[in-house]
Amino acid sequence: MKKISGRYRAIIYIILSAFCFAVMNLFVRLSGDLPAFQKSFFRNLVALIFAAGVLLRQKASFRWKKGNLKFLLLRSSIGTIGIVCNFYALGHIPLSDASILNKMSPFFVIIFSLIFLKEKLTFLQGSAVFIAFIGTLFVIKPSFQNIDLFPSAVGLFGGMCAGLAYTAVRILGQRKENGSLIVFFFSTFSCVCMLPFLIFDYHPMEWWQLLMLLGAGLAAAGGQFSITAAYCHAPAREISIYDYSQIIFATLLGFVFLGEIPDIYSLIGYVVIVSMAVLMFLYNNRRKSEN
Repeated sequence: MKKISGRYRAIIYIILSAFCFAVMNLFVRLSGDLPAFQKSFFRNLVALIFAAGVLLRQKASFRWKKGNLKFLLLRSSIGTIGIVCNFYALGHIPLSDASILNKMSPFFVIIFSLIFLKEKLTFLQGSAVFIAFIGTLFVIKPSFQNIDLFPSAVGLFGGMCAGLAYTAVRILGQRKENGSLIVFFFSTFSCVCMLPFLIFDYHPMEWWQLLMLLGAGLAAAGGQFSITAAYCHAPAREISIYDYSQIIFATLLGFVFLGEIPDIYSLIGYVVIVSMAVLMFLYNNRRKSEN
């Protein structure tokens, strides 16, 4: 019974995180023409303060458990690279395209879980991952004439980094690390890494740009806490499908606030990627019920 309730809690957490990250991406896009490093700093600064407040309220230790430092560093370093890539893509391609490329992360989670957690990967799961990558080609639309090729590729690389980072979160969850500490460590690490870029390449901001970045930070904090809780409560293969609700949120937000409408090739890519995610979800649930 506890296992079932934990799984459903994870589903709620991951849908909530999907909404928060969609709102975060919108705020980042609305913040205007600012360097990705500067956007990343303010995004993580708010999450840092928020996480520190939660730890103090919980009267929890700011010290990680023995043996977890290497996984915290892995989650933080790769996650920081992923954020910068995502923010760069958001500044150059439609909101929904950037979101779907970043949401390749669950497929990468499955791959990295195979490598680091020794979770088995069947032929069907491997085929679904391969077909999902084919779907990304419809979104990226690779050609020498496509000016969005480079930012799209950067966005996909950001999704790969996010997949590895969330695998590290899963490992830390199995090792009973405090979720709030994971968010605090990551946010602090990211801010420290971004600080030199902020100092030497700071772009003055209008009040509304600062407001947008603070809003992005609040949404990111909600997303970080939610997705950390999700992967700590259930394996990636059981809940990753629900992370794709961000595409729905991103498409709606992009249409309402930015007037963006995905082209037919992007829509085909969305359908292919999400269909493969649904297929894996149903397949994994069937295997679980048979066992």
